[in-house]
Amino acid sequence: MTAMLASVNSLAEALLVEAAAVDIIDLKQPARGALGALDVAVVAEIVRHLHPGSCVSATIGDLPMQPELILPAVQAMAATGVNYVKIGFFPGGDWQTCIAGLQTLAEHGVALVAVLFADTRPDFSIIDVLAKAGFRGVMLDTADKQLGSLTRLMTLDELQMFVDKVASLGLLSGLAGSLRADDVAGLVPLSPDYLGFRGALCREHSRTAQLDVAQIDKLRQHWRALAY
Repeated sequence: MTAMLASVNSLAEALLVEAAAVDIIDLKQPARGALGALDVAVVAEIVRHLHPGSCVSATIGDLPMQPELILPAVQAMAATGVNYVKIGFFPGGDWQTCIAGLQTLAEHGVALVAVLFADTRPDFSIIDVLAKAGFRGVMLDTADKQLGSLTRLMTLDELQMFVDKVASLGLLSGLAGSLRADDVAGLVPLSPDYLGFRGALCREHSRTAQLDVAQIDKLRQHWRALAY
């Protein structure tokens, strides 16, 4: 069954979505970009206050693909105790050297999730490389939030191809990118492991605004209704 991921930017928001029984608590700072990172100290504090059984992921920020930046950031975030560390594969830079270094971290137990961006038209053949490097999952997101929902940038057939490719390699698949409640009915049948949300859960549907418990409940109810 497809799980729900909610991105939060503070301890208060993390506790709110934990109380709402959201499946994955994703720590990031939307005001800092598509995958803007929270300070490591803040992430560590949040992890300490959450139930040990909660599933927590965190981003390392909108960093260029340079190993001297990526690898220390991943190590620092992994040390906070999060379950998964998310790395955005932005265009340019040195993907090959970054992946080689990340493979070493994966071999030492760091659970890595690669984030590809639909609006950059990624080559899905990179998923094979990520699987061989020991990544635990691959997520499809959007870099430019002004472009609208993921479903406006890729067809359902393209998204199904992504999900199937990731699943065939035994990795976790995730779909996100300005998703709204109306997107759920079309995406759940694709069987991704999780769908990620931020803006749809916030006041006035603004990803940089505060989370709104009413919006969280509304999305959960809509989701449950699809099961019947």
